[in-house]
Amino acid sequence: MSGGRTIRIALLGALALSTLGPLALLAVVSLGDRWFFPALWPPRLSAESWRSLLGGRLGYAAATSLVLATSTGVLGCLIALPLGRSLARLTGWRRTVGAAAAFLPVAAPPIALGTGLQVSFLSLGLGGTLVGVILAHLVPAVAYVSLYFLGLFLVFDPRIEEEARSLGAGRFDLWRRVLLPLLHRPLAEGFALGFLVSWAQVPLTLLVGGGAVRTLPLEVLAFVRAGQDRYAATGALLLIVPAFLALALGLSARRAEPAPL
Repeated sequence: MSGGRTIRIALLGALALSTLGPLALLAVVSLGDRWFFPALWPPRLSAESWRSLLGGRLGYAAATSLVLATSTGVLGCLIALPLGRSLARLTGWRRTVGAAAAFLPVAAPPIALGTGLQVSFLSLGLGGTLVGVILAHLVPAVAYVSLYFLGLFLVFDPRIEEEARSLGAGRFDLWRRVLLPLLHRPLAEGFALGFLVSWAQVPLTLLVGGGAVRTLPLEVLAFVRAGQDRYAATGALLLIVPAFLALALGLSARRAEPAPL
């Protein structure tokens, strides 16, 4: 075995260990009962923290996060798709200004963004409500997904739309029969992006939700502060699941078919 190959294998092994090691530790902590330093292994294993997903604080928080993230992903795509398409049709400084405006919620510090949204939503009576938190999550989600669709439509061949119109397709038929079938995979990726932005969101949820809307990230932080390591580890593992699923589905989709655009 050559020296270069040995180094590559060693680096891959170190990468796998650094990635899977913390996850394995979280899994053990989530099952460990009365595990204190300097013990190297918990004296007893218990699935109590996982059973709490069926109706405890952790389960309620996970369900709330799932509703928020799904709503944000769907609404984010509905808003960002035409926005990204419109930005791609602009030229020169207009496109630059539009892209900068779309990027601003991403570049702004989350605390500053959340404080401004909190003041606005409190005046509208949406502070501390699920609807208010969804609208707050939509701000960065639409920014990310709009930039994604902007890049997508910059390489999209406009002759496809022109050909469809020359064959008599109206605006509704153009979207239903031409664009949406071509964009089914980018739409899934855009939904996943909006979902993940909402799923791990902490500052906006805390400021706009006012502590009344309890999501999974907030409960994980609360369990960490309270010293409830088992529940914190269980929640942390749940937070990782959507990211792994999105990555796995994205890789499998790209291997299964060529890119449509």
